[in-house]
Amino acid sequence: MADTPSSLQSESLPGRPPYPPFTHETATIKVKAAQDLWNTRDPQKVKNGYTLDSIWRNRDKFFTGHDAIVDFLTDKWRVENGYRLRKELFAFTDNKIAVQFWYEYHDSSGQWYRAYGLEDWTFDPNGLMRKRQMSANDVKISEEERWFKDGVDVNSVEISEKHW
Repeated sequence: MADTPSSLQSESLPGRPPYPPFTHETATIKVKAAQDLWNTRDPQKVKNGYTLDSIWRNRDKFFTGHDAIVDFLTDKWRVENGYRLRKELFAFTDNKIAVQFWYEYHDSSGQWYRAYGLEDWTFDPNGLMRKRQMSANDVKISEEERWFKDGVDVNSVEISEKHW
């Protein structure tokens, strides 16, 4: 394999198993590991799943690298209070995974929202994500409509087909 900026930079970072090429089982493990990492809401931990020069598109924002990831997530979780996330495997190939996700949060006024979205991930050989693209829509919900209330395991929530 030719050395690319991502492969050179990820050599200095610890690998994140499972590694590509993915199987259904290993892609599912990767998805749930990302879900758990994001649910920490700790940008310093989350950045470690990505190459130093990871390329991101998150809705209308485009940026690259660990510092930008930390800045973005810090700002995101400053606004998205009570953030709880669920990710499910949508599709996969050798070094790519597509994810469907839902997350809930409330704004500073207490209004709850549920985001519905898809992500497209590309991994380097060490299992670090070198590219992440995300698209989502936010829907206002009431407290009663929430799925991911405190104390609820996000993986145990039954999500009906109309929400897939």
